[in-house]
Amino acid sequence: MPVQMKLSRIIISDIRAEQFIYLKELDGERQFPIVIGIFEATSIDRRVKGNYRPPRPQTYDLLVSVIEQLGGEPHSVLISELRNSTYYAQLRVMYDGELMLIDARPSDAIAVAVTCNPNLPIYVADEVLDEVLNT
Repeated sequence: MPVQMKLSRIIISDIRAEQFIYLKELDGERQFPIVIGIFEATSIDRRVKGNYRPPRPQTYDLLVSVIEQLGGEPHSVLISELRNSTYYAQLRVMYDGELMLIDARPSDAIAVAVTCNPNLPIYVADEVLDEVLNT
């Protein structure tokens, strides 16, 4: 059963290539980091803080717009798997009454989640949470 999480921290470093986002259990204390790139971290950070309005649509705005223009509705994000220290995610989209699962990097899926208004819920598969917290 997936566990609902929230984006609890974004760490952007000028001296490291790796950036971090932390997901924390919505109704609990479990949390873990995911390493992401600077572009994704900056985009997520700006959306969360709400202090940057680009003059033209950016990549994640475009993706949300395309989904909506084609008749879909962004639904949620699921961090579905941890394999060889790499997280896998799905952007979940409602289309024609069906929940479609679109393979995505967690950073991109979370960037889409914070681009949507209201923000999409973020879930982590229970087995992923168990694995990451027991390693």
